[in-house]
Amino acid sequence: MRIATNLPLIALACACLAAAQTGAPVLLTLQDAEALALKNHPQVQAAQHAVAAQGQRVVESRAAYYPDIYGLATGSEANRDGRIGAGYLSTSSLFNRFGDGIQIDQLITDSGRTPNLVAQSRLLRNAADQTLQATRYDVLMAVNRAYFGVLQSQATVKVAQETIAARQLLVDQVTALANNKLRSELDVSFADVSRSEAQLLLIRAQDAVQRTFAELTRTLGSQQNAAYRLSEEPLPPSPATNVEDLVAQALQNRPELAGLRLSRDAAYRLEQAERDLSRPTVSFVAVAGYMPYIDQITLPRAIPGEYEGAAVNVSVPIFNGHLFSARREEAHERALESDQRVRDLEDSIARDVRAAWASSVTAYQELDVTAQMVREASLGMSLAQGRYDIGLSSIVELTQAQLNLTSAEIENLSAKYGYQAQYAELQYAIGALR
Repeated sequence: MRIATNLPLIALACACLAAAQTGAPVLLTLQDAEALALKNHPQVQAAQHAVAAQGQRVVESRAAYYPDIYGLATGSEANRDGRIGAGYLSTSSLFNRFGDGIQIDQLITDSGRTPNLVAQSRLLRNAADQTLQATRYDVLMAVNRAYFGVLQSQATVKVAQETIAARQLLVDQVTALANNKLRSELDVSFADVSRSEAQLLLIRAQDAVQRTFAELTRTLGSQQNAAYRLSEEPLPPSPATNVEDLVAQALQNRPELAGLRLSRDAAYRLEQAERDLSRPTVSFVAVAGYMPYIDQITLPRAIPGEYEGAAVNVSVPIFNGHLFSARREEAHERALESDQRVRDLEDSIARDVRAAWASSVTAYQELDVTAQMVREASLGMSLAQGRYDIGLSSIVELTQAQLNLTSAEIENLSAKYGYQAQYAELQYAIGALR
């Protein structure tokens, strides 16, 4: 199943390689771009490694449930009948010997500290999962912005090229009329200026294409530019009418908020674990081994060659300079801090959703307005051209009509691709961007 899922990406990678060799652009849909970014972007891969690392913290915390087993080997040479007078060793008797054995240490209970630490680690691992999802959302949002930015800049180039062609035609017409003394050189000058404005628009639009393609390449997680031919995306539906429903959806779905809530729960688990430090700890220890060599001559009595022993230790903390109480209070304050951070993020998400919704509603309304502008500017251009042709208006009126039409077409393009990008922003804000 996993191989089948990756087949489109493999096919796209092969197409990119073939395009790099032939110079032909590769068709890239928004879904393909998102899949490439999620596969290649370093931020996503870094977040995946963070999840794997946090998973090992769970294993580390659970290690206390299992016994510690040590293999031991000791050889010693000492002065006869000597005794240790200072320092700490397990026995004060000194004698020549060599032995080996094992030691087993097993925690019986630490009054709930280990279960709380394990629960904290699991919560932090789940929080890392949510951080990974939030990183994926950030990457997808960047891809959407860059993708629609490229489409808009490419469409602007097309408008600029059509504008240059139309204005070049006007220059040719006015020049021919001026050569026949039917128009003045001033009309030629105005037409030349209008054509130069269109050429300047084209230069800037081509620069925007290069910049937006560079941004798209970055969001795809690639360091090398590839020739892509982007496909148009259908316009999304109109925004929802009730913004408060979207706020509730965002507070439920946003992965960074879910991750912060899990981190808060982990902070409270750590507080409980720190409280358990002041409670008794019970542990079991057992040793067994064999001493193949014992210098019995130096000892007052014979020592057997095998040994074994077991004990149960109960440790009750009494006083340690307020260390445990300070750790408990620190954990408590950290938990309260995480509560306020969750609250702050909830407020920020609610604000972002309302702002994104308002912007998407505005962008949606601009679609009809800019379309009407194009229709009116086209009609005005036709009338101005007709009036100029029969000598009822000046070249200024005609060039102004051309400028109005170009501006209306660019505004219409900005509204179209702006709404697509803004709708993606809204989906991101409510945690529904997939």
